[in-house]
This record gives sequence, C-alpha cells and structure tokens, in this order.
Amino acid sequence: MPKMRMNQAIVSALADEMREDSTVIVFGEDVADAGGPFKTSDGLLEEFGPSRVRDTPISEMGFLGAAVGAAATGLRPVAEIMFIEFLGVALDMVVTEAAKFHYLSGGRYRVPMTVRASVGAGLGFGTQHSQTLESWMYGCPGVKLVSVSGPQSAYGLLRSAIRDDNPVVVLEPRFLYSKRSDVTTGEDSIIELGKARTVEQGTDVTIIGFGSTVSTIEEAKTLGSWSAEIIDLQTLIPWDQEAILESVSRTKRLVLVEENPMSFGWGTDIASVVGSELFGSLEAPILRVTCPNTPVPFPKDLEARYLPSPDYVASQVSGLLETGRLPAPWWEEQKVG
Repeated sequence: MPKMRMNQAIVSALADEMREDSTVIVFGEDVADAGGPFKTSDGLLEEFGPSRVRDTPISEMGFLGAAVGAAATGLRPVAEIMFIEFLGVALDMVVTEAAKFHYLSGGRYRVPMTVRASVGAGLGFGTQHSQTLESWMYGCPGVKLVSVSGPQSAYGLLRSAIRDDNPVVVLEPRFLYSKRSDVTTGEDSIIELGKARTVEQGTDVTIIGFGSTVSTIEEAKTLGSWSAEIIDLQTLIPWDQEAILESVSRTKRLVLVEENPMSFGWGTDIASVVGSELFGSLEAPILRVTCPNTPVPFPKDLEARYLPSPDYVASQVSGLLETGRLPAPWWEEQKVG
C-alpha cells in the first residue's frame, strides 16, 4: 500500500480511469504541459497524449461548454477549475445546461461530466480565492456534489464521479493537497456516491464533517472527554439521510462542522431534516460550528481565527454536552461580523 499525497492520489485516479475507459478526457487551464496548477494532472500528458489531455484558454465558460457537448455526445470529460470562485463565470454551463440536459431531452441524452475545483482557506490565498461555495450547487437538481477529505477519499470519490452518468462537481480542499497517507488503489477502493463514511464510532454525539473539516473533527475529538461518532459526509448532493438519521437516533445529539459562513451553509438542510425526523428523541439542540458571516481574511492570524479550529470545535461540543444548550459562537462573544 503506497503512501501518496492527495494530489498524487488524484493523478492516480485520473490515470486509472483513463486506462480503463478511452472516452475519459481531461482539460483545463495548465493541466497538460504544467501538470496542473496543483500538480493534480502531473504526467498525464506524457502517458495519454494531447488528444486526451488538453490545455485550454482562460475561459471557464468556453471549456465547460465544451465539456457539456463532449459528455452529451459520448465522452466522459473531466474539467478542472483552478479555484472554485472561477466557476461563477461559467455557472450557467453547469446548472442550466449540464444539470438539465437529461431532463429536457426526455432521457435521450446523458451528461457524464466531472468538474474538479480546488476550494477552501488556510493557505493565505485571500478573500477571493479561499471560499468553498457549496451553496452555489445546493439548490440545483441534476448535479451531484462531493468533497474529498484526504488521499484515499480523493482516489475513491473521483473514480466514482467519472463513472457516474450525471454531472458531478468534486470539491478538493487545497489545504489537503500535500496531506500524505496510505492509499489503496483499484476497483475495491471506489467509493459509491451518496454514501457517508463512519470515521470513528461513538456514543455521546454525532459530529459530521465535509471535506477539510473531517480531519479537524478527528483532532478535536482527541481534545475532548466525550465519545463522538465522526461521519465524513463525502457526498452532499445527495446526502446520506439513512446513515445520518441512524447515527443521531443512537447518540441523541448532532454537531455539524462547516467551512462556510453560518448563513445558508450546507448544514442547514441536514439540521432541518434531522430536527424534523428525530425531534422527540434529541437530548440537545442541533449545533452548527461554522465560520462567521464575513469574507475570508488575508492575514494569517485572522484566517486561522476565521476557520473552525480543533480547539474551537472541541470547546463548542463540550459546551453543548455540558449544558444541553447551544454555546454562542466566538464572533457573537467578540461582536464580530
């Protein structure tokens, strides 16, 4: 079992799918000669050639439109968006074209395209290149949305996304690209979309993470005296209601840790469903640990404060379990935002 950085695991997943399926193609800005801005396509051009690995102009609208057309006519394109914010200039291609083509054609056409995008804060990229923006996709039927949480997750989810017959957006926390761990490759390592993963079992509280917050929760658990069941959501659209409801029905408490502003974050829908389905059995209010409703700051110390840290997550969970009430977020105490 080799050790890989997460960006290497992504390369491995792309290469394995391209070897098995000649219809898989890769394109985006600097993905060919340069091997990707984060080295997530390194070596693919040399193995598969320029007909399957192509650099594009700086036109997200153009190459995502090309991906929609390629997918509808028999290929399986994988398009890379350098930063998730750049998806904004081409969102029409995803939410209006790719997401609706199967429906509008009466099922005659499929759009099996994958859009990969780096997301998140923690590396000092500033307020315009440090968001996660899951909410852009959350209200769009027809698109699947996943986020990877480490090398093994990146390998298994990306291979599954490429094989899916629907448009899939894969969010890759760039803070994790250099994370290294053992990675099992091959067919048995492909992760089914729509299924959550139980990272650790526990009895006092269910804590759910998505993307980069999964490792934050794991570290936070070591700082607390409680038994937490940690769940990696893996797929946000559609999220695994069965697994979440089963876990919370046992622990009686739910905490969601999100790298997004409090307002309209991905945890709102999960909290709503769990609160409705398990209202009578919950022993504490549902707690969302999020970022404040402010832009991501650029200074290193402020950026670190902005993100939910393991210490902060541990203190919030402890406050909930000790009092049975929602602890105030740090920005309310400090009158920020």
